Amino acid sequence: MSAARQVVVEADGGSRGNPGPAGYGAVVIDPATGEPLAETAEYIGVATNNVAEYRGLIAGLTAAKALFPDAGDALRVHVRMDSKLVVEQMSGRWKIKHPDMKPLAARAAAVLPPSSVTYEWIPRAQNKHADRLANEAMDAGRDGRQWEASASTASLDAPARGSVSTPPPVQGPPGDQAAGAARARAALAAARGAADTLFPVPEPGVPDTTVPAAPVSAPAPGQPAGTASEKAGAPLTGWGSAPDLGAPATLVLLRHGETALTPEKRFSGSGGTDPELSATGRGQAERAAEHFAALGTVQEIVSSPLRRCRETAAAVAGRLGLDVRIDEGLRETDFGAWEGLTFGEVRERYADDLTAWLASPDTAPTGGGESFAEVAGRVAAARDRIVARYAGRTVLLVTHVTPIKTLVRLALGAPPEALFRMELSAASISTVAYYGDGNASVRLLNDTSHLR
Repeated sequence: MSAARQVVVEADGGSRGNPGPAGYGAVVIDPATGEPLAETAEYIGVATNNVAEYRGLIAGLTAAKALFPDAGDALRVHVRMDSKLVVEQMSGRWKIKHPDMKPLAARAAAVLPPSSVTYEWIPRAQNKHADRLANEAMDAGRDGRQWEASASTASLDAPARGSVSTPPPVQGPPGDQAAGAARARAALAAARGAADTLFPVPEPGVPDTTVPAAPVSAPAPGQPAGTASEKAGAPLTGWGSAPDLGAPATLVLLRHGETALTPEKRFSGSGGTDPELSATGRGQAERAAEHFAALGTVQEIVSSPLRRCRETAAAVAGRLGLDVRIDEGLRETDFGAWEGLTFGEVRERYADDLTAWLASPDTAPTGGGESFAEVAGRVAAARDRIVARYAGRTVLLVTHVTPIKTLVRLALGAPPEALFRMELSAASISTVAYYGDGNASVRLLNDTSHLR
């Protein structure tokens, strides 16, 4: 029996429009030396991201098999991809529901014996070689030609393998722009020596140690954001000194459609009845879906776990052919004993508590709800996870009033009281872009033009 031959396959795919002009890339790597053994890429015409990612996997496995045609069952392939969908489906942990994915998954599974292939999810920043190959293929398709290996420069942009370092933990108040910028600067500095990622993404159930559990040097409520930025080392601003950071992670923030509680302006958080969309809300979700389908820019969808958001996200996902990822950090505030009540009813029953809540972000609603400071901490952690996972991509976040206002507030460096000075209509759209140096740009707030 021959000795096992081991290789690593890194694969990726992309679509500029989703669906839109698409391509894939894959590289076969010697795990002992980190040297690329084979590269493959192809422009595949109009397709979705997920189709392109599966095509990249198939091509990578096929290339590995072709390198060692006589290895047979002795060939062992470890696949590394930044597509959680493909990795989880091919590992057998997630069901394959989309009809377009089933035949592609079957093709991938048929290239090599299932026992010969293992899968690992990696952050996008660790998959730069395959990502560059996919983009080269899409560039070639745009120019009316096919990708050629002889013209590829993808390996030149790949991080040096075998000498990957992890950015050190950075102290700073959780959830504010200064902390995010500090982490980004540390990672960018490490990247000059072949770092692997801007924001390490914890596995499910593993605490995110990149965000301190409690503020280390958090500014007092109402303190100007600039003070905290100066202490952490403010990111460079201005066109003259800004490096080329590439495409930002763009978070498109969609508030869920109406429920029966929405027009009555009742507190409806994560500690109440979890209402479904009303007939009006379902209509709003469909109009939002039509809007995003016409734009063709959304590449990923992440939703709050609450029903009204999942229903809104499902309407959009159905039109775009995308899967919906759930992030617990995007749920609405737990309003405690105020759930289901109007503002006036809360004032009548809990006047002192309401006054204290309006005066301080550290005060929770009556009955053990969440303070705005607590919500900001988990929303900021969710933001960092999502920005790291989807660097350079456009992600639709289907969530609630408080998380959206919090993301906008943090991006602007505004004080907590800014939450009370923003209007967010049901099914409205806001947009924030996040760059590699930690800076953020608010591009849209409370747009409802798609509902008219």
